[in-house]
Amino acid sequence: MKKGKVFLGILIGTSAGALLGMLFAPQKGTETRNKISKSSKEYADSARKKFDETIDNLEKKFKKVKNDVSDFAHPTKVKEEKMKNDFGV
Repeated sequence: MKKGKVFLGILIGTSAGALLGMLFAPQKGTETRNKISKSSKEYADSARKKFDETIDNLEKKFKKVKNDVSDFAHPTKVKEEKMKNDFGV
């Protein structure tokens, strides 16, 4: 099946579902729109909160890795400085 036909079928199906949903909705249009708006805001807030938590977790992990690398590199740097001093470089 060609991509265009699949896309057209999905578009028609979605449109028909939305139309039938509006026709058989037990609420007024304004009530339905308000409900959709409220749900959208809640979803956006939830997504934003999860995104912020993910960023915070990544920042914490980055700082830990940075500290671990720094702790690992510090003894090597001390040894390098000692060798430089010993050899007069």
